Amino acid sequence: MKHLLKILFISSTLTLAMASQAMAQTKVIIGHFGDPAPYKSIVADGSLEKVTGWSIEWRQFNSGAEVNAAMASGGIVISEIGSVPLSAGSSSGLDYQMISVGKAIDSSEALISRNGAGIDKPADLRGKRIAVPIGSTAHFSLMGALKMYNMTEKDVTVVGMSPNEIAAAWSQNAIDAAFVWYPVQAKIRENGKIMTTAGLVAKTGFPTFNGWVVTNKFAAANRAGLINFLKAMNQINGDYSKNTAAWNVDSPKVKAVAANVGITPAAVVSALEGAVYPDADLNMSAAWMGGGAATTIKSTADFLKSVGRISAAADNYSKFVNPEFAKAAAGK
Repeated sequence: MKHLLKILFISSTLTLAMASQAMAQTKVIIGHFGDPAPYKSIVADGSLEKVTGWSIEWRQFNSGAEVNAAMASGGIVISEIGSVPLSAGSSSGLDYQMISVGKAIDSSEALISRNGAGIDKPADLRGKRIAVPIGSTAHFSLMGALKMYNMTEKDVTVVGMSPNEIAAAWSQNAIDAAFVWYPVQAKIRENGKIMTTAGLVAKTGFPTFNGWVVTNKFAAANRAGLINFLKAMNQINGDYSKNTAAWNVDSPKVKAVAANVGITPAAVVSALEGAVYPDADLNMSAAWMGGGAATTIKSTADFLKSVGRISAAADNYSKFVNPEFAKAAAGK
């Protein structure tokens, strides 16, 4: 009898252990873009999986429009997404919520003119072929840049392309300029020059950022994991912001990001300088999850409606921005 009880005890213990392990290794599909970011260093070393208890599958997208489609189909449950496709998705009633800011975009997205295209000043853009991922933050910034230059999309030929398509077209001299992000931006700058950046355009009333969104169903069932996810993001962003000089070409973290993204450590250092990555305090500030993010999404939606990119804009976008996870992650 004792032997039987011992066997039953061991069997039940193993069953519980296996069940616990299965719960801890919940598979989560997370969307991302191929650009460098501090968090890519904790993707590379597996520490993000450890703190969340998730088995993470990372799925790369070319644009926020693709993210919205994947969210709508149930293909992913968490993703980073630009503020423009986020605004469009929220306006169309997609079943997700923004839970954190990933980065405020500056020179990491820029308008590049191709050498030999005859573009020496903004006025030279008239009649030129400008490539951009349609519906992206870069597209929004391009519209802002054209307005800044006293032009509209009718004064140029806007060509919708994915970043990889932009790189290919650039090498064939098929386009004259492009508004795009890293790593493709680094590639085309080898034969081009920066005309303006998303950060400069933002100052004229066209701010852009990347946020983290999660489906409402997943958010309701995975509070602890999401809080730990955001804690890890806050910590790595804070490390970069407070120790930027240490994130140099010899830094193991920079090398990890470079390996993850597929560019050189030097290109990573340059790219990271092109955005602001909020830590816990900045994320929960009035500028971001404290209200500013919803305001930016609203102003973006109003503009998109005015130029016919979306059919309707909500009166208020606060209901699409849930600060509770970020607040808990910040210990507030």
